[in-house]
Amino acid sequence: MWGQFQIPDQNIFVDLTTVKNIIFDLGGVIINIDYFKSIRELEQYCTQGHTIEYSQRAQSHLFDLFETGNSSPEEFRQHLREAYHLDATDEQIDEAWNAMLLDIPAERIELLRELGKKYRIFLLSNTNAIHLKRFNEMVAHSFTMPSLDSLFEQAYYSHLIGQRKPDAIVFEQILQENGLKREETLFIDDSIQHIESANKIGLQTLFLEPPLTINQVFKNVDA
Repeated sequence: MWGQFQIPDQNIFVDLTTVKNIIFDLGGVIINIDYFKSIRELEQYCTQGHTIEYSQRAQSHLFDLFETGNSSPEEFRQHLREAYHLDATDEQIDEAWNAMLLDIPAERIELLRELGKKYRIFLLSNTNAIHLKRFNEMVAHSFTMPSLDSLFEQAYYSHLIGQRKPDAIVFEQILQENGLKREETLFIDDSIQHIESANKIGLQTLFLEPPLTINQVFKNVDA
């Protein structure tokens, strides 16, 4: 196992000697994300000049429904059309919605492969069916992997489990289903509200505040 790491400029300190399990967020941690790129693309189809309410911290109810599996891709597209007066085909909506998904740096995939040899690693993502399809297309195109899931012992996607961060129940589900001790589990995310929720139930946490990356973090770890 790796030891301690500290990044003095950002007041980050984690003692990995006590960590046996790592739960990774996806967007902004493994995949580079630009939320506003999708918003700009979608707003081009708004016929009445609407502003679309979606960001890393907050979003309108129709996005919550989609991320928790309570609406299908077909329903999500129709909800967008009705709420924001979009004049767009299914394909145009999907392309605009996926525009926020930028790239997956190869060094992050390699790091996850190495970490998987030393720790039990898991994925926890607030996502949806349209994005998951694109994630896996990106992985298949760029890396010799069948899917993102293959990097992890278990992947938890909000739209498939019906729960999303920052609700504590989603962390409790991962701990219970996999027999993990909370004090031995590190959660890494780039959204502070998710970090705060994980802290409250006793997980170790690392707030990956941009532009910090997981490769920069683990580069500072003593072998």
